[in-house]
Amino acid sequence: FVSGGIETGSITELYGEFRSGKTQLCHTLCVTCQLPFDQGGGEGKAMYIDAEGTFRPQRLLQIAERYSQGSLLEDTIVSFFPFTEEILFVILQLQVTFVVYRFALMIVDSATALYRTDFSGRGELSARQMHLAKFLRSLQKMADEFGVAVVITNQVVAQVDGSAIFAGPQIKPIGGNIMAHASTTRLALRKGRGEERICKVISSPCLAEAEARFQISPEGVTDVKD
Repeated sequence: FVSGGIETGSITELYGEFRSGKTQLCHTLCVTCQLPFDQGGGEGKAMYIDAEGTFRPQRLLQIAERYSQGSLLEDTIVSFFPFTEEILFVILQLQVTFVVYRFALMIVDSATALYRTDFSGRGELSARQMHLAKFLRSLQKMADEFGVAVVITNQVVAQVDGSAIFAGPQIKPIGGNIMAHASTTRLALRKGRGEERICKVISSPCLAEAEARFQISPEGVTDVKD
């Protein structure tokens, strides 16, 4: 579906509503990126930037059991960001860590969480977008310099217009054009039946528009069991 995995050296955006599977997919990627190349992994550490308090080490261990890799938690580094002012500084500090160790994956869950609270109201929209653009550029620089796959999650908002009276409100990802231009690949996630989720390629320079179903299980993200 995604031609063998998440593209390195670029930003992949996962967006969707609450409980659409974004964080679960990120936890699964944290495990699979550390597997050997011959098992489809990246043989590198994972950096998880947690802006919403969603990272669960016990969940990572649960997923790792699927691959008999209980030690993977040691190769997952988690950073917490309570304030937007700290983000750009910490990203600079992380570059030292990336020089010393080999990282295969960098996750930001979510890229817009802090901006919703620190920059609220239309009056601060310009400042928010400017700060967000700097943050996304710093992530792209990390992807370029260290050849890592950068995955960011994003929330959605309802877009209400005249047609919504008949068709219902449409949802769109937060961040506008700045987020759209920064993301090389955009994947939209939505809920299906029960634990089933659906992932759709919205934009990509190398992937055709398509959909795939997956399931959230104790083992992480898996194929749907019909």
